[in-house]
Amino acid sequence: MSITPQIRRTLRLTGSFAARVFPSNYRVRTERYLRGWEEYGLLQESDLVVVSFGKSGRTWLRVLLSRYYQLRYELPASKLLDNDNLNRLNAAVPRVVFTHDNYVSDFTGISNSKAVYADKQVLLLVRHPADTAVSQFFQWKHRMKPRKRMLNSYPATKDGPSLADFVLSETAGIPKIIRFMNQWASELDRMRDVLVVRYETLHATTAQTLATILGFIGEQAKPKELEECVRFASVESMRALERERFFHNLGKRLRPADAADPETYKVRRAKVGGYRDYFTDAELNRIDRLVEETLSPIYRYRGSAVIDLASPDETLAAPITRSERSH
Repeated sequence: MSITPQIRRTLRLTGSFAARVFPSNYRVRTERYLRGWEEYGLLQESDLVVVSFGKSGRTWLRVLLSRYYQLRYELPASKLLDNDNLNRLNAAVPRVVFTHDNYVSDFTGISNSKAVYADKQVLLLVRHPADTAVSQFFQWKHRMKPRKRMLNSYPATKDGPSLADFVLSETAGIPKIIRFMNQWASELDRMRDVLVVRYETLHATTAQTLATILGFIGEQAKPKELEECVRFASVESMRALERERFFHNLGKRLRPADAADPETYKVRRAKVGGYRDYFTDAELNRIDRLVEETLSPIYRYRGSAVIDLASPDETLAAPITRSERSH
């Protein structure tokens, strides 16, 4: 069944109604089920699925990919890839689903398997768990709606835990992110077609990594197209576009909560290893040890080893390909 914009709107309204009428535990289950049903339908119709934990660089990648198709097929610059929206304008553009993989299991009832993705073309975008957790903290603090906090078990109020307590918590911080990454690591060999891209790789060699991603999708980008994609999706450009509310089809998802406060932007710092600016030495030691000891080695994050952009670790210089998944 095709998941049309009208059906998606109906689902949102149903979830909103449930949030007002039913007890909290029932309405959470109901809305998560409906969101999972919606996402399951979108997955069936997709050509490419981009999976990431929240705040791993998905918006940046979405803008990079969207800009390529905008240039190639002369599509509006203000419209970003969102399911089949650009495909409806030109059938040569793939139908791309961007997901945090946090609802579909509520619909399927299968929580420890990625079988629903096994026959799809999957791009898994990952980021150092500590950087992801810090970005999640500011998302929760300044941008996350109360309903979304409730749906995904984040602290209910903005005056909740400190940054250190948040990033080390089982329910919202690094342990949760590592569980997500480890589960995907255990399923990679079951995927028909998957490419793992580290945020740090995309940051260090943006044009080269974007060319690799596009090649994975079946596109051959020209150097001038890559150059324009990188320019258009630069931090400075994206912050300016965010202030201007340039991207219409994503609603409030790409707008600052407070244009005067850089910590409230969707595009916040875009810094590799930026988490190290926020913690004491003792806290950093605890964070780095947690990553070192519990995260799957397939991602090749070794504590804080990815922070030197001047001479990036050679094992982080390219996406993880099919032949590398089991190493």
